[in-house]
Amino acid sequence: MGHVARFVLCAFALALPVAHASAPEPAARADIDPLIDAVVARYHLPGIAVGVIDDGKVVYTRTEGKLASGQPMDADTLFGIASNSKAMTSTLLARLVQQGKLRWDDPVRKYMPSFRMADAWVTANMQVGDLLVHHSGLPEGAGDLMLWPTPNQFTPADVVAGLQYLKPSYSFRAGYAYDNTLYIVAGEVAAAAGGTTYPALLRREVFQPLGMSRCQIGTWNRDDVGNVADPHVLHDGRFVAEPADGSIVHPATMDSAGGVRCSLNDMLTWATNWLVPTPAQLAWLTPEQRRKEWTPYTPMPISARRRAWDGTLFYGYGYGWRIADVDGQITVSHTGTLSGMYSAMVLLPFRKSGFVVLINADAEEARSVLIEVLAKHFTAPGKARSVASYADELDHENQQKRTSHVPDTSSRKAATPAELAAQLGVWRDPWFGEARLCAQGDTVRFASVKSPRLSGQVMRVGDRYLVQWDNDEVEAWLRLPAQPGGAMHMAKVDPDADFSSDYEDLAFNREHACH
Repeated sequence: MGHVARFVLCAFALALPVAHASAPEPAARADIDPLIDAVVARYHLPGIAVGVIDDGKVVYTRTEGKLASGQPMDADTLFGIASNSKAMTSTLLARLVQQGKLRWDDPVRKYMPSFRMADAWVTANMQVGDLLVHHSGLPEGAGDLMLWPTPNQFTPADVVAGLQYLKPSYSFRAGYAYDNTLYIVAGEVAAAAGGTTYPALLRREVFQPLGMSRCQIGTWNRDDVGNVADPHVLHDGRFVAEPADGSIVHPATMDSAGGVRCSLNDMLTWATNWLVPTPAQLAWLTPEQRRKEWTPYTPMPISARRRAWDGTLFYGYGYGWRIADVDGQITVSHTGTLSGMYSAMVLLPFRKSGFVVLINADAEEARSVLIEVLAKHFTAPGKARSVASYADELDHENQQKRTSHVPDTSSRKAATPAELAAQLGVWRDPWFGEARLCAQGDTVRFASVKSPRLSGQVMRVGDRYLVQWDNDEVEAWLRLPAQPGGAMHMAKVDPDADFSSDYEDLAFNREHACH
């Protein structure tokens, strides 16, 4: 396909593994159990599920933690898999391609005439495959404030309408920057081509054919489904559960980018389908479409840590998958990150092996360490380091970042209506919508209309202002206009904070006074 510049090393495209009957070499529980124990103890994880596949067979599963009911988690407990949903969205599109309902090189506007990017040429030339490979020109995380934090009132239609106002940070197809919003568009394209909703299509085309019977998307009843893990977030150094708001789960704007929930058993079924597909699974998704998904189209940057830990020489993004070399072996993988839910899937196709990690907590470092020690179990057992060694290195790295990048805001004091009198009012950003900067007694509050969790008190730090959110969201500087009629901007207080807090893309204009 000619719509994207392919990143090819030695004509690299993964040959599909073929199922065979030879017995796998069992993964020794004695080797893996201590790794899980050490990570759970180091990071005080409330819940975790891990599964390992070796030579096409599931050879290890482990769950730790309890549900809100007090019952122990098991391999059927549902976790949010977050961005591991992207490979499922890509596979849904691959199924529609296979059925002749769309083509990878079709223009997006064939299915969504209302689709607009900031640039008219990009709008006309954006193809279905372009939606999946993070080379659109959008800055990292652009538009994510329409997706998170949840709950909010944004819809997929809002995301599509807002794209035209997101300014590019590089030329179309000329680089890599991870985005979620175009996966929302991909879900809408699938719905248009498939003739029904994204959740209905995903259930029909992916979950049901593979027998992923516990996976959930769209509308479902937590009480009827049962055995659902609650997310946990850090408060004052300890994990605290965020209980569900009611039994009915409704479709979310971010479903096609990160809304799927699955169990460990489901994810191992999903992984095994990729590593050792049966004849029926190869009919369900052909080798041609599998190769399309696992072809790296967009080169990705390689961090110093990845080079040091894994010796990685190439790293690229396919259709919902990341392809890289680790200790000289090919891996196909993805991670998933949501508030209180972290996941990882790492496959080694030529070994027909891999693993799945599901955690119901904000656990970036724990996930990174687990990925490393479990990968080394296959790629370089002789190079394996201890959990403590990797964890200590990450702690040191994080401390250096905080010391050098994060400003001291401990002198903050509540801003007063008098000092901000000229700025008080109702403001609007073209994609994020309305926000109110209004007095409340002797204080000033910022409140988003469509994203209620982005509400908080305005604080002064020296001659600067920040918003101290009511909830534990990433704090933001409030950059007030220097002159009347100017735009109001925002920016992350911690420049290394999660890119989904894309305050930098906001530009508010004042509409009228507070009522």
